[in-house]
Amino acid sequence: MKKLDTIIFDLGGVLIDWNPAYVFREIFDDAEEMCYFFEHICTHDWNIQQDAGRPLAEATEEKVAEFPAYEAQIRAYYGRWREMLGGAITETVDILTALRQQDKYRLLALTNWSHETFPTALELFDFLHWFEGIVVSGKERLIKPDPRIYQVLLDRYNVTPQRALFIDDNVKNVAGAEAVGLHAVHFQSPQQLHDIFLKYDIL
Repeated sequence: MKKLDTIIFDLGGVLIDWNPAYVFREIFDDAEEMCYFFEHICTHDWNIQQDAGRPLAEATEEKVAEFPAYEAQIRAYYGRWREMLGGAITETVDILTALRQQDKYRLLALTNWSHETFPTALELFDFLHWFEGIVVSGKERLIKPDPRIYQVLLDRYNVTPQRALFIDDNVKNVAGAEAVGLHAVHFQSPQQLHDIFLKYDIL
């Protein structure tokens, strides 16, 4: 990794704290019922469909029709989506800041995110405007770890994969990046990433 010229960040879980429980801990008095809601109604796999470009309204109405007893809670999922953002993961933003100040690497981002909610993130987090470019899954109608979305980024920004490092908190997305020739790091904490960057003389 000593000949890197590009660093590619995932956003949610790496630079931005996002957790639906921030909202639903207020909605549900019973933790078990909240777990049931996430496991059987507004599931991770359901949310991923919206990250892949499905309209939020369509997804919401279909889910309400399926679980009418939970209509209010289902509508809160995207209705109160902004409140699910816990803020920036400041220690990782500090790493991004240091990279930006070095001006040695191209900085890009590749995120699984609904194109309908992403403008809110752009409004809230100034550091998103530091990237040369951001590929958003909802806009492309492709999601990680589909190799095609990595290729979109590589082609659009003329990135040589062997000279680029990808960072993601999802191990499947890391494997997807490696499959297209990118160096990749499974993000577990800002300190872990900092240590890796020091080891390879990136910082």
